[in-house]
Parts: sequence; structure tokens; C-alpha cells
Amino acid sequence: MKPRKNTKRVPSFRKLLKTSKIKLDNKLKNKQLKQQSTAKKYRKEQRKLRQAVKDAVSRKPLPLEDKKKHPAQKQEEEEEDALPLDMMDEDDLKLMEELSQKASFITRDISSDEPVHAKKRKNENVIERYEKMPRRMQTEPEKEVIHLLPIKDKRGIIPQTMEKPVVRMEDDEEEGVGGAAEEMETAQAHAEPLPVLSAEELLVYRKKKLQEKKVHIAALASAVLSDPESNMKKLKELRAMLMEQDPNVAVTVRKLVMISLMELFKDITPSYKIRPLTERERNTKVKKETQKLREFEEGLVSQYKFFLENLEQTVKDWKQRKLKKSNVVPLKAYKGLAEIAVKCLCELLVALPHFNFHNNIIVLIVPLMNDPSKQVSEMCSDAVKTLFKQDKLGFASLGVVKVISGLVKSRNYDVRPEVLMTLLHLRIKEVEVKKDAEDIAPKKKFMSYKEKRKNLSRMQRKWKKAEEKLERELLEAEASESTEKKLKLHTETLNIVFLTYFRILKKAQKSPLLPAVLEGLAKFAHLINLEFFDDLLLVLHSLIASGALSHRESLHCILSAFHILSGQGDVLNIDPLKFYTHLYKTLFMLHAGATNEDVAIVLQCLDVMLIKRRKQVSQQRALAFVKRLSSLALHVLPNSSVGILATNRSLMHTFPKSDLLLDNESQGSGLYLPELEEPEYCNAQNTALWELHALRRHYHPVVQKFASHLLAGAPGEGSEALSHEFSRRSPAELFESYSMKGMTFNPRVPSVAPRKKGKALSGESFLSEDLNKLVKVHLANSAIQSTVDFAEHLKALPMS
Repeated sequence: MKPRKNTKRVPSFRKLLKTSKIKLDNKLKNKQLKQQSTAKKYRKEQRKLRQAVKDAVSRKPLPLEDKKKHPAQKQEEEEEDALPLDMMDEDDLKLMEELSQKASFITRDISSDEPVHAKKRKNENVIERYEKMPRRMQTEPEKEVIHLLPIKDKRGIIPQTMEKPVVRMEDDEEEGVGGAAEEMETAQAHAEPLPVLSAEELLVYRKKKLQEKKVHIAALASAVLSDPESNMKKLKELRAMLMEQDPNVAVTVRKLVMISLMELFKDITPSYKIRPLTERERNTKVKKETQKLREFEEGLVSQYKFFLENLEQTVKDWKQRKLKKSNVVPLKAYKGLAEIAVKCLCELLVALPHFNFHNNIIVLIVPLMNDPSKQVSEMCSDAVKTLFKQDKLGFASLGVVKVISGLVKSRNYDVRPEVLMTLLHLRIKEVEVKKDAEDIAPKKKFMSYKEKRKNLSRMQRKWKKAEEKLERELLEAEASESTEKKLKLHTETLNIVFLTYFRILKKAQKSPLLPAVLEGLAKFAHLINLEFFDDLLLVLHSLIASGALSHRESLHCILSAFHILSGQGDVLNIDPLKFYTHLYKTLFMLHAGATNEDVAIVLQCLDVMLIKRRKQVSQQRALAFVKRLSSLALHVLPNSSVGILATNRSLMHTFPKSDLLLDNESQGSGLYLPELEEPEYCNAQNTALWELHALRRHYHPVVQKFASHLLAGAPGEGSEALSHEFSRRSPAELFESYSMKGMTFNPRVPSVAPRKKGKALSGESFLSEDLNKLVKVHLANSAIQSTVDFAEHLKALPMS
């Protein structure tokens, strides 16, 4: 008989999983029930304890005579035995009163704490204190609290909390001028009043305080310079000192801080413009070095912005003459503070044209060029001139010119002439000139496929493509701006300048801005479009004919007209005889004294009108100008005489037939008419240059050399030829080099030995022989007169 097999089935995996799950659920339910029961027991014990505490506090002691105890009293005594004996000590009450003053204790939710052992809870005595604590904080608005890690000591677990700080989105903006001012005002209000000091003690106190501030400023500035990326907080602290509130040192400290910040920004500012990060760039993870650089750039731009806002506010307060009552700086001292602020803005305008907020600085500086204060206007004008001279590309110049044009138009042309005089320092030499379509064939940008196949082979096209790619890479490596971009900027700038000039010529011909406009037209006239030439020449001639212009303004009109005709105007068939006549008439009206600056303009006019347009000038006209200039050289100062004689030398070389004015034997028809205003009809060929003989005896040695040189026929070689020092220099350069503006004489007067009484000067001098003789005669006469006076004085004395 076979053994019987075990028919017991093996439970499946699902059944095992189900049974294990049921067991686990049962265990969790049992655990929850235990927890609920323990919680119920805990709450029940807590209620009993509270009731016992209330009864212990509120029950009244029975009289001593009653020996029998009340049953309720027995129950209370039993409950009292279960309570700690030191529950109602005075120390505990004091502790509860102190804790009630703390917001952390009041706002803490005890029910949220974990349960503690019953024995510890009896000794802590927390419930009674919590019940007796006043509910004053319930009416106050709840504050957000952050729960910190608890502290455990002998008394038990003490939870720790702190108020959640309020996060402000615009912390940097609130840290600006307004916020700092309010903080300083509140600090000043709560500060203790200074003791009453005498004048001497006050000076000592001020000196000591100022020295401390200087040391502090120097320490902060040196820390920022040593490591700008890590010390942005120091820069912020230094900027906060701009709101110094100590009235004894406020003005000086603010000035020092302004200058220090200006120098700091000039040193630590990068050579590129910092742009704000995009949202995508902010969310992208970067290296620590890159993140540190971004934070530094953001902080630098923020602090630079606040600094410029503070400077702007300082200037506005001074212009409006309105200061707050709480301001510690008086109005009289605020002028010096505003001047320092303007100086800082001018320095930043010139030093940081590539950095952020440069256009904002331009908008601040340009209106100050028209300020009534001479010092402020000169400071701003000099800064703009320097910017024009340094700007090679033209971005900054274009911004300044736009603001100047808008200022002139908004003020209805009532601005100082110095505002427009700054435009003369623009570095514009070339612009885009519009040429006729007939002269230049249009360039084809693209070639068809057939043309490419026809003109270039496959290998040539390949090499051409590689060559173009290499050229682009070379341009990127050089990081240089293209010439086309530069010309475009210069063209736009010059269009705005001419638009301003033409507005003034059309609407404000009697404005004091007219001389500056005419001078500007004289400089940039060769860049004007041909379309405006006819109208502009008519306007200039009408201005001269009106007689309302001064000699200097009329000379600028003449110079502008000939600049127009010497540039693109060569193609125009115009004979400006009226302008020649007016210059010939104006020569004898020039000032011959110290204010002979008009001679410089005359020298420019003669160069453009006679030498550069030699082919359009007749022989009679050239001779008339040479004769009149020689007569003018007798009356003006030495530097003007040198410039005029140098111009005559150039005219003799340009017009060789003018040497007949040096020939005494030549004869002509008619008489020379010097009073005639027409150079063509004054018969200048019938006279001679007798003025050169008088100029040979001039007291200035350079005038003597030029006069002798012209009398010899202006030779290029020989004993009468000029040295390279004089022959290679233009008349305008000679005029400037021998000027006596600085009360100096060129060449220098040689030193002479000290003379004794009755003797002439010893040593060589530049004075002529006749003047030396006169000096000797004068000294002799003075010596004789002094002896006679001495003899008469002896006779008048009383006899002893």
C-alpha cells in the first residue's frame, strides 16, 4: 500500500500579503487606541490638576476654634498633599510676572508641545502661571513667529521663537537718500544734546571730530580699492556718510565723501557698460566666480545710481533755495556743497562716457552751462569741451548735441553764447555726402547664379568665401568700430548742429547767439550740403549789408561764406566780390590796442580768400590788399604786425607781379586812391610799400626781420632770407606765439646790469639806437636836475 501524500495546500503569495497587511492594520489600530487612551488620561489628569489649583487658591481658611473639619476640607487636604509644597511661592509669582512681559512666552502655543512626564509637570507649575496671565496680547495684531530649536535645562524644555523679519522688495531703494535722511533725523532727535562749549572748545572739538571722520573715510576708501568685489558693504557705508548730521562737520565731511566716492568710481568702474541680467540668465546655474562677479556688478551699478541721485538732489536743493527745517547745512554753505557736486558730475562725465547712466549725467550738466553762476557754467562748459575733444567715435558727442539743441529751442534762444561755443570743439572732419545718382552707378549687392558661374570658378568662389570669413574674424579680433558707423554718427551730429544754427539765423538774428552761430558756420561750412549754399550765402550777405553786426560778427560772416565756396562750393560759379569789398573796408576799423583778437580772424579770411582762391583773384585785387595790409601793420601790436607781414610774404610768393610795389621806377596810369572802398579800382599799382622802411626801425626784432625780408623781395635764399623758425610757420601761428596776453615779451628782454646814479644802462638791449640815445639824455638831465635841487635845498637851510 502506497503512502498517502500530504494534501495540505501551500498558501499563495497574495494570501500571505493580505494576512500580513491585516496584522499590520491591527497593530496600528491598537497603537492609536493606546495613544488615544493615554491622551484621554492625560487630559483628565490635567483637568483635575487645574481644578485643584483653583480650589487651593480660592478656598478660605476655617476658624481655629472649629476642631471638626468639614468633609470638603478633608478632600482638599488630601488633594493638597498630592500637590508640590512650593506651588505658590513669591519667587514663582515674580517669575510669572516677568515671563508675562515676554511676547515669546505669551504667543507660544503650549498645546502644540509634546506631553511631558507627570512628575516634571507637577514641579514646573506652568499651568497656574498660564491661567493667571493677563490676555493683553489678544487684541493686538498677531505677529509671524518662527519656531526655533528648544532649550532643555533643570526646569524642563523651553521652546524658543523669534519674530519673522519683514521682507521688502525694494530694500536698495529705501536705502537711498530719503531713507537714510529719515534714519539720521530720528537718530538726531533721540541723541543727547551736546554740552554748551565755548568758541575755543568748539573749535578743538570740531578739529578732533573732523580728524576722526577723515581717518574713517580713508580707511573705507582704501578697503574698497584693495578688494572692490568683497568690500561693497564698505562702499555702501561710505555713501551713507553723505548724510552726515553733525552740524559742526557736516559740510566738510560731505564734501570729502563726494570727492572720495568720485575717485573710487573712476578707479573701480570696468571699461564696459553693465547690462541687467535676463530672467533666463538669473535662473541658470553658474560658477562661484561668475556669481561673485555678477553680484559685484549689480552692487556697483546700484551704489553708483544712488550716488548720482544724491548729487542731483544736492544741486536741485541749491537751485530751488529750499531746504528742510531738519537740514543741518545752512543755505549759505549749501552753495559750496552744490559746487562740489557739480564738479563730481563733470569729472564723471569726462572719465566714464562708456559706463551706465552717462546720458543722465549729460541731461544734468548741459542745462547748468546756462547757469547764472559763472563758476558753475564755466565748469560745465569746460567738461563738455573736454568730452568733445576726447570722443573719437561720436556716441557721447551725439547725446550732448541733442540735449543742447533741445535746450536752445525750449528756452526760446535765450541762452548764454558759451553754450553754443562748445560746439566748436566737436571732432568732425568727415561726413557722409549725398552724391547724385548719375555720377555713381548703383552697386549690385547680389549676383545671380549665372553671373557667379560666368565670372568666378568653383575654386575661386571657395577662396572668396574663406577670405570674407577671415576678414570678419579679423575685424572682431580688433574690436574696432567700422568707419561707416563713425561717419553715420558724425553725420547725424552735424545735422543737429546745422539745424540749431539755421533756426537761429531764421528766427533770432538779433540774438546774442549770432556770433557763436557765425563762428560755427565758419568752421563746419565745408561740410554743408550743396542744396543750402545759395540760400545761406544770401542770408550772410543780408546780415552784413544790414549794418547791425559788429566788426567781429561781419568777419565771421565773410569767413563762413568763403569756407562754403572753398569746399564743395568750387563747382558753383559765384564771384563773391561784395565779400572782398567788405573785408577791404573793414581792415582799417580793427582795434589796434590790447583787444586785437579780430586780427586772427582776418588772417584766416585772407588765407581762404586770396591764397586758396588764387585762380579766381585778379592782380589788381591782390596788390590792393598787399598795400592796405602794409599800412595796417604800422598801427597794430607787434604780434599782429608779424602775422600781417607773414601774410604779405605769402601773397608775394603767390602773386609774383606784386614786386612792382617795391620798384620806384615803375610808372602807371592814374593816382593811388587809398580812401576808395573798392579794391579793384583804387590803382594800387601806382604806389610803393614805403611802410616797410618805417617797420625796419620797429622796436620788435622779429618785425624788423620781416620788414627787411620783404624789402629784399622775400627771397628764399641768401642773407635776407628768413630762417626755418619763421618761414615754416603760418601767419596764425606767428600771431599766437608773439602774443602779449600773459604780460610777457617774446623774445625775452635780456637782463641788464644794475646802473649807478648818473650812468646809462650797461649791457645789450633790443632797443634801437635812437631809443638808447634818448635814455642816455634823460638820465643826464635827471642827474643835473637832482644836483640843482640839492644845491637849492642847501641854500634854504638856516645858518647855524
